[in-house]
Amino acid sequence: MKLPQGFRAAGVRAGIKPSGNPDLSLVVGDAELQWALSATRNRVRAPCVTRNVSLLEGARPIRALVVNAGNANAATGAQGVRDNETLAELAAAALGVQATEVLTASTGVIGVPLPLDRLRAGVPTAALALEETAESLSEAIMTTDLVRKVAEVTLSSGARIVGVAKGSGMIHPNLATMFAFVMTDARIAQPRLRALWGRLVDDTFNQISVDGDTSTNDMAIVLSSGLLETPEEEIEAGLEQVARELAQAIARDGEGASTLITAVVRGAADGEEARRASRAIISSSLVKAAVHGRDPNWGRILSAVGQSEVAVDLDRVRVVLQGTIVYQGGSIAFDAPSISEAMRSPDLLIEVDLGVGEAEGRAWGCDLSANYVMINALYTT
Repeated sequence: MKLPQGFRAAGVRAGIKPSGNPDLSLVVGDAELQWALSATRNRVRAPCVTRNVSLLEGARPIRALVVNAGNANAATGAQGVRDNETLAELAAAALGVQATEVLTASTGVIGVPLPLDRLRAGVPTAALALEETAESLSEAIMTTDLVRKVAEVTLSSGARIVGVAKGSGMIHPNLATMFAFVMTDARIAQPRLRALWGRLVDDTFNQISVDGDTSTNDMAIVLSSGLLETPEEEIEAGLEQVARELAQAIARDGEGASTLITAVVRGAADGEEARRASRAIISSSLVKAAVHGRDPNWGRILSAVGQSEVAVDLDRVRVVLQGTIVYQGGSIAFDAPSISEAMRSPDLLIEVDLGVGEAEGRAWGCDLSANYVMINALYTT
């Protein structure tokens, strides 16, 4: 997949992952980049998150992003802060830019110092491998992911939006163990880009959940080279499409998952309540386990909605499971074996009408399997 104009990227093997797979990436702009960032709300933030947020608040111009996978460099104390700064300096030296023009991102095991000796060798190698495609980048940011996650859109001006993401476990609203890096050559003023990005992240990446855990390192970054004049409404729609596709890909690739769950809540009092109710459905361990067992247990869906504390008119509530009404203001008869068979699809749709308003929201999650427990029980052993 070709990158937008003004971007180059690379992913190489630096020896950080025990598997020997690619684990170090660079994204580089040919000139200064407009950018925006949404980051984890976990109070135990990794140094890369803290540093990037500081650069965002200082409105620093950006030229590059360096990413390592296999080591989160989180909860590593003052050494972790120094090591993260060293990573930025290594990338800056290899690219001929200032360290304050380089964003950093790390993902992997918490509490282990960065292997700086491997990064000192790997960063210059990545700088020499820069290319105009996204494939090596999308592979090198993976950890427990089973598939690469990429999305792209072409706008009427010829501008393109290309995104890559990683994430499979520790996924929950307010970001999770996920990275999303979205690049475009469409021109948009940085204040507008930042305003748009925060809202789009709330509607996409913050509407997914795999296991209810939010990590220490996650972030979603958008970068613009600004080379092509493009209508702002197209840029917004394109960014939303790419972010939504990447969010769905993360949910679909949840650790041990076999089913992507889409929850659509309608008839809510307002947009926030619609989003909250839909998140509650896909975040419920009971709902997720029922989906894995192909059990059309609408009671768990209704309970999850009630637990979200949104306004509900129980006399008007409707629950639709894979296209069949299973609850309508009260219990109704339905063909449970038939619905159970329909639930074997890799894509499951849950629709709920709260009966109190006109607002709509949606969220994405996955089923909960025994394989999830196995993957996370053996994560470091």
